[in-house]
Order: sequence, then C-alpha cells, then structure tokens
Amino acid sequence: MKNIKLLYSPRAWALPFHSSKKRWMVLVVHRRAGKTTAAINFIQLSALKNKNCRYAYIAPTYKQAKNVAWAILKDYSRDIPGIEQRESELTVRYPSGSTITLFGADSPDSLRGMGLAGVVFDEYSQQPSNIFSEVVRPMLADHNGYAIWIGTPKGKNEFYRLYQKALNNPDWLILKLTVEDTEVLDINELSDARKVMSDEEFLQEWYCSFEASIKGAYYAKEIAQARNENRITFVPYDKTLKVHTVSDIGVGSAWATGFYQIVSNELHMIDYWQGKESEAMPDFVKILRDKPYIYGKHFAPHDIRAKELSTGKTRLETAQMLGINFEIVTQMSVDDGINAGRLIFSKLWINEKTCEKWLDAISQYRQDYNEKSEMFSEKPIHDWTSHGSDVHRYASIVEHQMTNEETKEYISDVPYETPGIGSSITFQNVYNPMSTISVGLSKNRIKWLQKQKHDRLKDQASSYETNTPWQKPGL
Repeated sequence: MKNIKLLYSPRAWALPFHSSKKRWMVLVVHRRAGKTTAAINFIQLSALKNKNCRYAYIAPTYKQAKNVAWAILKDYSRDIPGIEQRESELTVRYPSGSTITLFGADSPDSLRGMGLAGVVFDEYSQQPSNIFSEVVRPMLADHNGYAIWIGTPKGKNEFYRLYQKALNNPDWLILKLTVEDTEVLDINELSDARKVMSDEEFLQEWYCSFEASIKGAYYAKEIAQARNENRITFVPYDKTLKVHTVSDIGVGSAWATGFYQIVSNELHMIDYWQGKESEAMPDFVKILRDKPYIYGKHFAPHDIRAKELSTGKTRLETAQMLGINFEIVTQMSVDDGINAGRLIFSKLWINEKTCEKWLDAISQYRQDYNEKSEMFSEKPIHDWTSHGSDVHRYASIVEHQMTNEETKEYISDVPYETPGIGSSITFQNVYNPMSTISVGLSKNRIKWLQKQKHDRLKDQASSYETNTPWQKPGL
C-alpha cells in the first residue's frame, strides 16, 4: 500500500482500540466521545491494507446509518486517491478493491449471502439480539473476520450480556469508558447537562450505567418491579397444565409467539419463539410439534383472516389445514392494549432464559422522543421490538380465555350420513363459526366415524326412560 495521509487523528482513549489485534472488541463508551468516528476509521484502515475485502458498518436503522455515519465515512475518505463514493449504495470503494458499506439492522436480510472481513455494530443495544449470531457471524467465517460492538448502554439487553460475557475472556478487547476516563467533555458542559437530565439519564449517558431504564419505554416500571419481586427467573413447564400460545403473525422475524400457562392466579410465560429468514406458518406448526407441551388454545390477531396472494387462502385456513385451530384476539386500540399489558404484568412470571429475546424487545418498546419539542409521540416506534411487544399486548387481552379445561372438538352442523371412501366431510369450526374445515376420508376413518355414530346413538337411547327394550340401531 502506498503511503496515504489520513485526516483522522485518534483521541487518546481510542489508542488501545486502534492498536488491538484481537478479533472481538466491545467498546462501552459515553455519549459524544467519538466512538463512531473511531470505529469507521478502524475499518477504513483495514480496507486500505487488505485487497478485495468487504467491510460493513451496521446502525440500528438504515436511516441512522445514512444520516450519521455516511457523512463521517465520506469526510474521512474524500482525500484518498482513487476512491469511489457511491451515494445510492452507501458504499466507498478503495484502490485496494475493498469496500465499506453501511447497513441498517432494521433490514437484516440485506446482509445475507455476502462474506465480510470485518463489521462494526453501532449502538448495539438498539439492535435485534439475534443479528450477530444468526445473520452476521456466518458471514465472517470465510475471511476469519473481526467484529466491533460500540455503544452507550440502554438497559440490560444483548449489549449488556455481550459485555458481561467478554469481561473475563482474554481473547476479547473490552473498553468501558466514562466521561472521567476520556476527559473529552468540558466540566461546565456536564454541569449544565445535569440540570436538565434525570439522575438515571445522566448516569446512563455519561457514566455508562446499564441500570437506567430507556426513555419512553412503555413497560419500564413493570419490568423493574418484576425483577425486584424475582418474577423474571427460571419458570418451569408444568406438565399437568395446558400451554396456550399467542402469536403476532408475519414472515421471518416478524412472526413472534409466546407460550403461556395459567398457574393458580398467575400467568407464566415459559417460552418464546421468533421466526427468521422466510419462516412462516408451516415452520410455526413444526415448532409446536417439536416442543414437549400439551396445548390448550392458540391465539392470533384479526389479520390472520387476510388472504395471501400466493395461495389464495387465509392464514387461518392454512393453519387449519395443518391441524392448528386459532382463536381470534378481540380488536382493541394499541393504547388500550398497552394499558392492559401494564395491568397484567403484576401477575406475570417470565422464564428469563427461554424468553431472553422477548425481554430485550419488551424492555425497549417505546415512544419516540422529539428533542426539539421535548415531547413523546402518541404512537410506539415500529421496529424489531414491536412483534414481541404485540404478543404481550394480545396476551393481556385473551388471558381470561386461557384455561386448563378440555377444549371443544369440531362438531358437524349437518345430519350425519356415511360418506364413501375418498370423499371428504366438512365440519363447522366451533371457535370461528364463519369458517369450516374439510377432512379427507379413508376406509379406516369411515370405520371410526361409524363406530362414533353407533356409540352416540346408544348413549342417546339410554338417556331416556322407555317401556320397550332397547334395540341396536342400524348404521
């Protein structure tokens, strides 16, 4: 590589970071320390040194990547001879043939399929907890690529767990730097900030506290109370009780399902599943069958009745064909549903290990805050936290319908006549009278139906007093 003079001059706190040769690096650094600038210049140096490699910078959203990081990357690369800045792709191509591209964690599928020599996750606490393990980690394998996680804490989530995991691992670089460590901010500026910030906000933003709640989080108080009362812990599956599922229907990560049990007057959330890639209804059904649970009811929102263009069937009909009978969650405004979700939290017990992804989502489900107007938006931010949080909202609406009683079977609403082999019979869905289900009939199934008819008629005859002897009815 020819000698190229870069515009970047690292701050003192970043020198150990730039000199590190470790593959995995976690930087927990206070706000306005310049961590994004340091991380972008780290991968830029790699792109200059190494030929024909791909590097990625991932922000919580594509919009954030464009508004914040793209200006920094363009500024620090503009004087490098032979570079090409592609605005439409948020990509810089270097003379070495290597590239840096900016992405958003809100569109993880845009990352799939490529090989990476290095990646930066910025504000990792605001990104889906599975984006590294399921999406990015396999992409680093071919090049033995490295990963850098940077951010300021926003509660105890995947960023916190990553930091804790790395603390005692000599193969990782760990930096946790407060304003007193970096000394990059004027003391008068900090004094002024303290006047307008709560103690929790001040400790989070400037002293990297993981204990503070997230600004605008809907369930912050309820989650804190649940932790204080030790209701977020190991919650076992009770084999003597039914398991009810509540789903937010979608494709891939937009599908989320909670698994619940009613134990006395408590609601136990024992498990959680979220789809990935293109997983949909058939994958959900397989997940249900693979788990060891005895199921009660399955709940889904009203949009399960919407027809899919690819099949011409509703998801409700597809589920019935696969043997799963959904009940429809009563429609309720989002605000009323959130209030119901808050109320039900006092009786909710959560299995911390199996519901880890759900806890990350529900903890960060929040209103947007406008710094200029100093007001919260009326509606929640729609991002990766929405699907798990919608599961909780739906569960709070249908909790009273979750019972440990036997569920009803499908009952025919027409007089029974023995059908022929190879035909089908249509039953009314007692949970949704507007829909039906058709069952194909084999020789064995016809014999079974004939026996059911015989037994039913016998029971009906014996339930009445009669002066004449009972005779076996004809089939």
